[in-house]
Amino acid sequence: MIRKMMWAVLAVGVALIVAPFAMGLPDKADGGQQMIDAFAPIMDEQNVQTTSDYYYDVFVPLGAVVPAMTQENIDKFNGYLAGFTAVGVDAENMVPALSQAMGMPEADVQAFMAAQFTGITNMLQALPQMEQDFSGLLGLMQANVAVFQQVPDGLAHYEPLVTTMQEQQANYDKVSSLPDFNLFTWFFVVPGAVLVVLALIGLFVGRKDESADTLADHHFTTAA
Repeated sequence: MIRKMMWAVLAVGVALIVAPFAMGLPDKADGGQQMIDAFAPIMDEQNVQTTSDYYYDVFVPLGAVVPAMTQENIDKFNGYLAGFTAVGVDAENMVPALSQAMGMPEADVQAFMAAQFTGITNMLQALPQMEQDFSGLLGLMQANVAVFQQVPDGLAHYEPLVTTMQEQQANYDKVSSLPDFNLFTWFFVVPGAVLVVLALIGLFVGRKDESADTLADHHFTTAA
């Protein structure tokens, strides 16, 4: 009866040793530990909060900009830019025309305009720079129309990632606090090896006892 039990213990021990390798546990545990280590900075509580702040406070508001970043609006603003150019041409012709109409030298007309119509004068003087700046802005918008059209889909795509990071941060801390995953194989192998050794000792001792009993029975039978 004891020998049968020892054989069962031996089978369990061998199974504990073989099973982790049959399941590929060493490689999988190593991969799991590498993943835990790699995600540690990302899943840090402060980093998760920073990520969510960027998403909700910076990127989500970009969704409100999308309606303005359309080709239709760019075409409309290009019309405004053409108007700036036309105003610039008229501004160049305005002083000579006024000079002729008022019978005044152009320098006097310019001085009169600067004194009496300061705002218009300043705007006309700044018009070339305004036209250049506005042209650059429209070029930037034109180059990024396709990018901004993807913003709504991008926000929808990344929202589950951000919410999952927020929801699972505490669970990640629990998992990362476990012993090194590479030790998991040994959690099976070491007890299995102990059971194998105990079973072999039990079988060996049991066999010696059986041999001793057999020898004693033989002597008793011979003596009888």
